[in-house]
Amino acid sequence: MATTQGKRKEYRQSQKHKTKNSRENNANLSKSSQRRKQEKAKRKQEKLQSKKPRRRIFPIWLRIIVVLLFSAVALVAGLMIGYGIVGDGEPTDALKFETWQHIIDIVNKQE
Repeated sequence: MATTQGKRKEYRQSQKHKTKNSRENNANLSKSSQRRKQEKAKRKQEKLQSKKPRRRIFPIWLRIIVVLLFSAVALVAGLMIGYGIVGDGEPTDALKFETWQHIIDIVNKQE
């Protein structure tokens, strides 16, 4: 029994020592982490101050319009190529309403 109590006493002392060391380490770590955070904030502030405001030559709203226009042109060109060259028809007929009405009638053929 005496040996168990002695072991318990040694264990408690070692835990006190570990706790004391960990507090000192935490204090040192917190000081260094605070210093790092301050340095990082300082660098960030300097970077923001040195950065020139950016002026877009090609605004976003104009980019969207251009993309939509290019998409429409590609669609029309694809229709004309597909109907006129691949399908052996007149390319301008691909843009006529009657052609599309005829295609819809074929697809929805009622018997």
